[in-house]
Amino acid sequence: MFWISDRFIWIPLYLFLTFLIIKKYRKRAVWILLLVALMIMVSDQLSVFIKNLVQRPRPCHNEEIAALVHLVNGKCGGAFGFVSSHAANSFAIAVFLIPFLTSYFRYFGWVIIFWAAAVSYSRIYLGVHYPGDILFGAFTGCLIGYSFSLFYFKLLIKSPLFSK
Repeated sequence: MFWISDRFIWIPLYLFLTFLIIKKYRKRAVWILLLVALMIMVSDQLSVFIKNLVQRPRPCHNEEIAALVHLVNGKCGGAFGFVSSHAANSFAIAVFLIPFLTSYFRYFGWVIIFWAAAVSYSRIYLGVHYPGDILFGAFTGCLIGYSFSLFYFKLLIKSPLFSK
């Protein structure tokens, strides 16, 4: 679970998804990848904003249960855990990419959602998030991913930037 939670282990997946987007969308891939970067920034910053607003301690920082929490490699993370940035970011990526890459693989949506769920669950297993942190993080990520996807398909693609 430690490796599943590590963002650097997924670089080959990110590069492969980038390759597929470039292969399929050519010139439009630049806009799609810029939206992905902006979306991850929004997702990450919004989840940090919510953490600082709510200020619910992570399980490993909660004095009442900290002794019961098993930490892998002794890493707990920041003081607050609601909402999970890992869940928000991974679900934002997954939901955003589904309409772009389902044509490559019929079950892409299921596979990418499973990936986001595995990354999210690993945070509970590692003792750094409560299940509610993950659920609300996933919900936040889904809303952001869907919103960015709508922005692309309903507004950006119809703009003069894409006219021939």
